[in-house]
Amino acid sequence: MSMTSKSMDSKVQVVESSFVVPSEATPKKGLWLSPVDIWLSKRGHTPTVYLYRPGDAAAADFFDVVRLKEALAKALVAFYPLAGRLVVDDDGPQRTEIRCNGEGALFVVARSDLTVDDFNDFKPSPELRRLLVPCVEPSSIVMAIQVTFLKCGGVALGAALQHGAVDAMSASHFFQTWSAFSRDGDGAAVELPCHDRTLLRARSPPVVHPDALSVICCPKLTVSEPWDSSPTIVAKFFTVSEDQIASLKRLSGGASTFCALSALVWQCACVARRLPPDAEARVIFPVNVRRRVRPPLPDTYFGNGIVILGARGAARDIASEALASVAGRIRDAVGRADDELVRSAIDYHELAERDSRRWRWGVMPETELRVTSWLGMPVYDVDFGWGKPRVMSPAVCAPGGCVLMDDGPGGGGAVRVLVGMGAAAMEEFERLLYAKL
Repeated sequence: MSMTSKSMDSKVQVVESSFVVPSEATPKKGLWLSPVDIWLSKRGHTPTVYLYRPGDAAAADFFDVVRLKEALAKALVAFYPLAGRLVVDDDGPQRTEIRCNGEGALFVVARSDLTVDDFNDFKPSPELRRLLVPCVEPSSIVMAIQVTFLKCGGVALGAALQHGAVDAMSASHFFQTWSAFSRDGDGAAVELPCHDRTLLRARSPPVVHPDALSVICCPKLTVSEPWDSSPTIVAKFFTVSEDQIASLKRLSGGASTFCALSALVWQCACVARRLPPDAEARVIFPVNVRRRVRPPLPDTYFGNGIVILGARGAARDIASEALASVAGRIRDAVGRADDELVRSAIDYHELAERDSRRWRWGVMPETELRVTSWLGMPVYDVDFGWGKPRVMSPAVCAPGGCVLMDDGPGGGGAVRVLVGMGAAAMEEFERLLYAKL
């Protein structure tokens, strides 16, 4: 899909913009954020889009706005930080926090004369974000929602959530709750979130174990605006069948789906990007630490229960090694995520924040590849009462090279892999990937 700003503005019309506040009184306080929360808050808002189509017998109240708002207000009672504002505590140590003040989540309603077919399979792009995800102004707003009614009868639900507030698992927990209130009313089953982020507080004093530095990763970045995708970055979905997954896992020495697929994608990317043989190639990925720390965090821990780890090697080695060897590098990094490594990663971010408060996200060099897994997350179970989404996707690819894996809308054991990288490398990457599957 390619549109000029002028045509884009004429294709989507905002008809309502308001704030939805919690339906009951909620705590009014500053919510302390962990070092990982603060680091990820510099990334800004994560934009995602859900696409819904009416069934053969479309309900007259398909995506009724009043019903959605009432359900959102109920969900915000338990998830009250999402109705707050991201601020710097001027009265304390100048630390970023969420001011839980109940000011509400931004809620935008729009109409469009576009159809589902106009969106080119909903592949992430700057246009998709500008059309279907609300502009977050001021940027202190933690969550913004846009419901866009399409000409074909479908609905696109776009969301922008401050990364300092939630990781993917916490965002999924919230959307499950909101949609359950819309679908089931007051009878909705709700798992209450845990808001105690001091469970991931840095130690005093912070101590980074020397052995941890080889796998703790902060992306190597050049400065740019967060999520400011270069026009040369293209995105493409690849579907890997259940049989292909099984074959990859055998070739990878019995590695997990994540490790086997990440190894294949990393290997193909190193070749397609034509990296210098001696260049250090890195693959970085978030690891859910909720059950890796001691004592374990509650499964409902609401925040960023992740650390970013990585594997590295000379580009020539990653490109030429057997798949089992490359997968082994990734598996070893994941396997090292015990309590001590997680605590070292938290302490690392605490020390980095003290040293440089002006640090921000930007574009990764071509030697880096960021892989995110939503495997096993119920991202397609967000049913507001009118059916599950036909598509769920990030609205735009992160700058540089990014990969996202999920279970896809169809289930059945296949994995959908979203790849974003430079246009010049994508054609060769696709050829290599299919040759190895």
